[in-house]
Amino acid sequence: MLTFTIRRLLLAIPTLLFISLVIFLLVDFAPGSPMSQIPLTVPPEVRLRIIEAMGANEPIFVRYLLWLKQFFWVEPLVMIDGMFGTTYSEGMQRIVSWQSRSPVMDIIVERMPQTLTVVGSAYVIGVLIAVPIGIYSAYRQYSWFDQIGTFIAMIGFSVPTFFTGVVLILVFSVNLGWFPSIYNTSLRVTDWDSFVQQVRQMAMPVAVLALFNASQISRYMRSSMLDNLAQDYVRTARAKGMSERVVVLKHVLRNSLIPVVTVIALGIPTIFGGAIITEQVFKVNGLGALLINAIQGSDLPMVQTLTFIFAVLIVLFNLIADVLYGMLDPRIRYD
Repeated sequence: MLTFTIRRLLLAIPTLLFISLVIFLLVDFAPGSPMSQIPLTVPPEVRLRIIEAMGANEPIFVRYLLWLKQFFWVEPLVMIDGMFGTTYSEGMQRIVSWQSRSPVMDIIVERMPQTLTVVGSAYVIGVLIAVPIGIYSAYRQYSWFDQIGTFIAMIGFSVPTFFTGVVLILVFSVNLGWFPSIYNTSLRVTDWDSFVQQVRQMAMPVAVLALFNASQISRYMRSSMLDNLAQDYVRTARAKGMSERVVVLKHVLRNSLIPVVTVIALGIPTIFGGAIITEQVFKVNGLGALLINAIQGSDLPMVQTLTFIFAVLIVLFNLIADVLYGMLDPRIRYD
């Protein structure tokens, strides 16, 4: 297992370098320019100095190599300085947003709590709901519980989140007035009242995302459980006199979790990526909204950095999912 993990980590280096190059080129060649954000009333010589200050006049590969150095060297040094009070990054040039003229990583760190609070909570709740529902639906196939669970899952997975979000706003915010329709990102939880207010404003966006996530994962869980319940080892375990609880929860569930782990692990990067549509509906000022604003403002450093962070997370959690396979199924051996 250790050899496999090291080999995959080494393989991830050229993979991430190739992904970074593709992302950088695609974003750079896309329509839009930082010059479009400069007012036409600005004199040409001033416009030129602004472009030079942003580094947008350099050749593309010079900008790419500089961006790589800043992402993998300068920004980690900045993080170390912030944690331990050192000065390793003093005087080094950081990745700077063309829109706000602030370091990109500082903006991402500032927006991260909003995304993790809403999208992360929704994902955890969705998984906690989906796994038991999938298990019981498979065990009681075609029962009333399975039929209702299938119906709700089809609705949750088929109906887009922007439609579900608008419906919840109309029902619970406009008509009933139970929850606020706009997420207050400036709210700080300092006492019980502010905690209740935070829960109230999180209720609808979390419900929308949790329904969508639970619908998908519960279907995978049910399908995997049904495949394993029909295997010979299940009949053998029952013939040996094992209780249904042991057969289902110990033997069947462990094998059934293997494909579900892939879905859950690959879904975790979406937490950090934010729910772009849901964040727009409920005005959650998270990473999804940050990416949309950066695309609209042709903020290339922000778009390139955010999309590459998502790519790194996907590669990382692919590796984690592969390692978990060996832990869940002893028949899988990598060494």
